Amino acid sequence: QVQLVDTGGGLAQAGGSLRLSCAASGGTFRGYAMGWFRQAPGKEREFVAQINWRGSTNFADSVKGRFAISRDNAKNTMSLHMNSLKPEDTAVYYCAADPQNIRSPRYWGQGTQVAVSS
Repeated sequence: QVQLVDTGGGLAQAGGSLRLSCAASGGTFRGYAMGWFRQAPGKEREFVAQINWRGSTNFADSVKGRFAISRDNAKNTMSLHMNSLKPEDTAVYYCAADPQNIRSPRYWGQGTQVAVSS
C-alpha cells in the first residue's frame, strides 16, 4: 500500500526558512510526479509546487522565487525548501504523488503544519 509521510513543519518568523520532507513507500514510483499542496484555515487546498520524474518543476505564483523543490528518485523522497517565509504561507502542507496528473493526485501525505509569525 502506497504511503506518503510528510515531515518538517514548524514555527518560523517572517523572512525565515523551513524545509519539508516527504518519504514515499509501498509502491513503485518510477515516472511519478510529486508535489506539495497547502490548506490555510478557512481556505481550500491549493497547489504549491510540483516536480516530475526528470526534475522539471513548476510553482504557484505566490511562492515562485521563494520556494524550491527537489527529489531523490533512488530514495523515493522529496523536499520543499521554503525561504523568505511570509505569514500568508501559514497552512497545513501536504505532499502528493500521482503517475499521471499531479494536479489531481492519487496519493496524499497526512499533512504537516507550518506557521509563520510576523
